[in-house]
Amino acid sequence: MSLYTNWTDMVVDYVKTKGENAFWEEYSKLEKSIYKDLLANHKSVKKTTINELAKDYDSTVEFAMGFMDGINDSLKTQYDLEAIDADTEIVLDINLETLYLNMLDAKAEYLYTLPQWDGIFSVEKRNEIQKQYKESKIVRNLDKVGRNDMCPCGSGKKYKKCCGKDK
Repeated sequence: MSLYTNWTDMVVDYVKTKGENAFWEEYSKLEKSIYKDLLANHKSVKKTTINELAKDYDSTVEFAMGFMDGINDSLKTQYDLEAIDADTEIVLDINLETLYLNMLDAKAEYLYTLPQWDGIFSVEKRNEIQKQYKESKIVRNLDKVGRNDMCPCGSGKKYKKCCGKDK
């Protein structure tokens, strides 16, 4: 069984036995400490293994794999998580803007408000990324003709007085 499968199975068992809040408390504590270090040293690329990550942050290999699962989409080169074992070398070459967007998407306020971001992006840049994220979540239906718009048939009348009269 792969380490990734062990991670997903462990999450289910952990939530069943200790509860969802206990899981998120432990996982977010680990995640926060790793991100603090990665962001503080963002100019260098960290090379590690799942075993080293677990040992360095006083955690289990399953939780370290969970961290890898979370950060994988933000890496410049993503990994096949099923192929990673505890001793596979992992290069954490992070696309910081993507990471910030992913933290916003995960609604992980405890991560995207870390003070380490101050040394990476200016407040203006972070606000710009947040605006970009919010705009990406807005759904616009441009095909719908409003009642007071000009009728698409070309008559020059308002839609409500022309083709939309019976609707």
